[in-house]
Amino acid sequence: MESNRLTYGETRLMHLIWDNAPLLSNQLTEICLRELGWKKSTTYTMLKKLVEKGYVKNEKALVTALISRETARSEESRYVVATSFAGSLPSFLVSFLGGKTISDEEAEDLRRLIDAHREG
Repeated sequence: MESNRLTYGETRLMHLIWDNAPLLSNQLTEICLRELGWKKSTTYTMLKKLVEKGYVKNEKALVTALISRETARSEESRYVVATSFAGSLPSFLVSFLGGKTISDEEAEDLRRLIDAHREG
């Protein structure tokens, strides 16, 4: 699925779509000009790539997201853990924390999350 991953620019555009959809493509170009400094042609090129990847739909100039922000985050997170940490979630967490400590409340939140997602 690596070819289907979002580039940095595509991710920026997706956030604008998630925040504003459904919206007309010309509204999107105005937002991209204001928020990202993109020309209309850049916005349409990036939008076309998102359509090809199946992230958005652009029908009759109406742009809607086909994938939720949370689903995209989950897919990207799984990819990073799989490729950068050999699939090891503990290795990812150690790296993510970078020597920082967490509060007792954060530790308890993590325990609850782990318990909720345990096998068996």
